[in-house]
Amino acid sequence: MLAANTNANSLIATKSISPFLDKRKLGTLEVSAIGLGVQNMPRTYQTTIPNRKEMINIIRKAYENGVTLFDTAEVYGPLESELILGEAVEPFRDKIVIETKFFRSRPEKLQEVVDAMLKRLRTDRIDLLYQHRVDPTIPIEDMVGAIKDLMSQGKVLHYGLSEPGLQTVRRAHATHPLTAIQNEYSLLWRGPENDVLPLCEELGIGFVPWSPLGVGFLTGAIDERTRFASGDIRGNEERFSPENMPNNLKLVNIIKKWAIQKNVTPAQLSLAWLLAQKPWIVPIPGTTQMAHMLENNGGGSIKFTSDELSQFNAEIAVIDIKGLRLPQGVLNMSGVEAPLKK
Repeated sequence: MLAANTNANSLIATKSISPFLDKRKLGTLEVSAIGLGVQNMPRTYQTTIPNRKEMINIIRKAYENGVTLFDTAEVYGPLESELILGEAVEPFRDKIVIETKFFRSRPEKLQEVVDAMLKRLRTDRIDLLYQHRVDPTIPIEDMVGAIKDLMSQGKVLHYGLSEPGLQTVRRAHATHPLTAIQNEYSLLWRGPENDVLPLCEELGIGFVPWSPLGVGFLTGAIDERTRFASGDIRGNEERFSPENMPNNLKLVNIIKKWAIQKNVTPAQLSLAWLLAQKPWIVPIPGTTQMAHMLENNGGGSIKFTSDELSQFNAEIAVIDIKGLRLPQGVLNMSGVEAPLKK
């Protein structure tokens, strides 16, 4: 069981939220500045099964509070996350953007895969379809060709890639313009700043950070006393090992200090920092708690002055995060390049 520091945010007021989140562009696709990830709604990190009715309520409340981007994937659940999202958004389907991901399906199978997605999502089109991980056996041109076929049928409107290699991005974009890249990015993991974000800026591709709150670490809910439940992937992350935790908590302490100064929560501050990096970045924090969803939305109305941002960045720059960002087996699927077409 996760013995989290549940009082970490209790001393910090939650900034009131507006039902009108700012809009941003992923390529030509307009979405709310903050989205909602529904990955854990079928099963939490602690491997508990959330109440389905409450998950639907959270999704619908998010929409009422201005969220128009909802993220899922066929492997979440598996399949169950798409089913929950499809039921939840059916009353307002035409007013929101659904993004989902297929996992290394071969081009000749993609039609079948997407048809099944559409059925689970109770819709006739997917607004933004990602390849969840690049298939190291299939030229990306072939995969994009299959996606273009689905676009010609109106079943897919935009497409993206998740955790791709840089040359794969260039080749995919040359075949058909990419709308978005979805990679891990947060104050805890800033790797995309080195190469992916400059490439997105060069090509006009939007960027959707997954795990924008560092799998809960940046909220202050994880510390040296935390014990992860069996099956919780975070228990296998080097970032949270007993050896690395004391060093990495220095970052959280700086975030907490600034959150107090700005009268917001650490989660809100962390999301506001992401939004301040580029106008085409749209984080998708996930949660199974109504209060956390509302709190996260509040991050959309928090602004840094240029002086604040410079000072904050200077303070966190001295923190060298220790440990791999994912278990090695999962990490090996990131940054894979598609083979060249023969």
